[in-house]
Amino acid sequence: MFVLFEEAGKYLGGRVLSEAEASAQVELDTGKRVKVKGANIVLRFEKPAPAELIGEARALAATMDLDLAWEFASEGEFGFADLASDYFSDKPTLAQQAAALFALFEAPHYFRRAGKGRFKKAPAEILQQALAAIEKKKVVQAQIVEWAGQLGEGICPQPIREQLYKILFKPDKNAPEYKAVVDASRATQRPPLELLERAGAIDSPYQFHWRRFLFENFPKGTGFPALAAPPIVDDLPLAEGVQAFSVDDSQTTEIDDALSVQGLGSGTVTVGIHIAAPGLALTPGSAIDQVARARMSTVYMPGHKITMLPDDVVSTYTLLEGGDRPAVSLYARFDETTLELQSTETKLERVPIVANLRHDQLDAVVTQPWLEDVAFTNGNTPEAAAKLRAPLSFLFRLAKQLKAQREVVRGKPENFNRPDYNFRLVGNDGEPNGSEQVQITTRQRGAPLDLIVSEAMILANSSWGGWLGELGVPGLYRSQASLAPGIKVRMGTRALPHAGLGVKSYAWSTSPLRRYTDLVNQWQIIAAARHGKTAALAAPFKPKDADLFSILSGFDAAYATYNAYQGGMERFWTLKYLEQQGITELEATVIKDIPNGALVRADTLPLVFPVAGQQERGARLRVKLGEIDEIALDVHGTVLERLDAPKADVAAEEEGGDEEEEEVAGPIAIAVDLTDSEAAPENTPA
Repeated sequence: MFVLFEEAGKYLGGRVLSEAEASAQVELDTGKRVKVKGANIVLRFEKPAPAELIGEARALAATMDLDLAWEFASEGEFGFADLASDYFSDKPTLAQQAAALFALFEAPHYFRRAGKGRFKKAPAEILQQALAAIEKKKVVQAQIVEWAGQLGEGICPQPIREQLYKILFKPDKNAPEYKAVVDASRATQRPPLELLERAGAIDSPYQFHWRRFLFENFPKGTGFPALAAPPIVDDLPLAEGVQAFSVDDSQTTEIDDALSVQGLGSGTVTVGIHIAAPGLALTPGSAIDQVARARMSTVYMPGHKITMLPDDVVSTYTLLEGGDRPAVSLYARFDETTLELQSTETKLERVPIVANLRHDQLDAVVTQPWLEDVAFTNGNTPEAAAKLRAPLSFLFRLAKQLKAQREVVRGKPENFNRPDYNFRLVGNDGEPNGSEQVQITTRQRGAPLDLIVSEAMILANSSWGGWLGELGVPGLYRSQASLAPGIKVRMGTRALPHAGLGVKSYAWSTSPLRRYTDLVNQWQIIAAARHGKTAALAAPFKPKDADLFSILSGFDAAYATYNAYQGGMERFWTLKYLEQQGITELEATVIKDIPNGALVRADTLPLVFPVAGQQERGARLRVKLGEIDEIALDVHGTVLERLDAPKADVAAEEEGGDEEEEEVAGPIAIAVDLTDSEAAPENTPA
């Protein structure tokens, strides 16, 4: 005796070995023995063999017209044998009965199950909807097959081109465009990115990186809604006797900070650190604040930037020369001889800005000899700088003293042995398109003007951070517990020491036009300046304010993303520079061991890349560059020769890093899941 029975959603056949009242012991064709409930047995027969019956029935079921079967089926509940009688003949064969069973079971859009071997017709309206959906699915599947074939032939269909970044980075695995890429990738054995690049889906490497960044971070575009900058209604006093000046690069439009010096020759010198004051006009929750909070920071990249605030808003509050500008000012009084800090005071006022000095125009003029020797001349000094020579000289002397004092707290000197690299793109005055000629120049970190500005900003950020802490006013702080390896700079809402800078507390407050943390802290500082000891009650953000923690978290994530993009685009333009200049060899220094090789840093360019073979850390090498991949931002090197003698103890010469571990923009890896569907340094003003 043989039986046909249902087991785990499948119909199987086998020989009955024994049978009890409610179950049977059945041996399958494979020799496996299973216990089958009596209720699951739908057919009993003596011949043919189960495999033969099932094969014949499935072939017959494939020929059945389901529309006709649906018409023949009874309106109420019925069994498969009933349908076989209606469809085939009054006395259907065993194979016909089994065929009817398989057809009914495998067509749930036509027939609904009502029990073991029993079914019920789907309502006509539901059936039509199901059939329409099935037909649509067939059309979509045909489209997927067509698109996958085109991709395999090196042609990118327009719908896939339009969904490129979504497919690669935030895919909808049920979308036909994604499925076509997956199918083509499997068929051609090519990674999705390579497949799409070969098919012409990517306009250019630059556009790939730029549009990917916009897709992930600015899906609605980089434009601003129409917003009017509110005026500052406070009747601010004019800062008497102040002649303030700023120091920035020529491309800087968000001039956040300026400096002033009073009292030279009197024994007590007052240094003013004046910060643009959008916080006097903007309020938390306002339309402009919502825009700034959504962006969290200005995004910088070679040749372009995405500002945190609209240009009209920036121009309203920026410290542009030639007028009296609203500012939050920190006045620090020093003994002119010993440079000992005597007191600090914060004021809300209007500050005369007499000059906007520019690094790139003055770094070659405002040198250490020029600042320290009144008799020293250095070519044709610009008039604005010449007029400010005395205050600049004092500020340079003070900056060196402040730096030395911080280094005592740090326990070791700061490391400025690598230059900053500046990128200039030539050939396009607007948004870059990737075809520009790139120029890369250097400026040694710690140059006089850099040092003057950075030490002034550290003084302001640490002084205001400590002041807010004393008043019990929360702020957004950066802290570092120690300089031990692995101890990172963290953000928090409490005033804690920053070991890397050697200060008791550090709250970013000096760039409110380009960093949201600084705008938030400025609101808190303004409350402190207005209310003093009761500022904690009047400040916009109270202790343990959940909104403050939310801002902190959002800023941390956005700032890391923006810095990573800036680093990636600097790497892109560096690779482009190598190609444009025909550079095939570089001198480089080994900085880190990696599996099967080492990471090296180019001596004269901002480029870190791997070389094959184990190399001694600190060794200087001449390296031949391999093929450059501008999409993956990848280049490898082959060591040609070692340029220095082996060192006896490299580890002794290479102390642990003073700063946060440097993040190096390297090759990117983009992988589509083929499964089935269903950092600006702390001591810079930037």
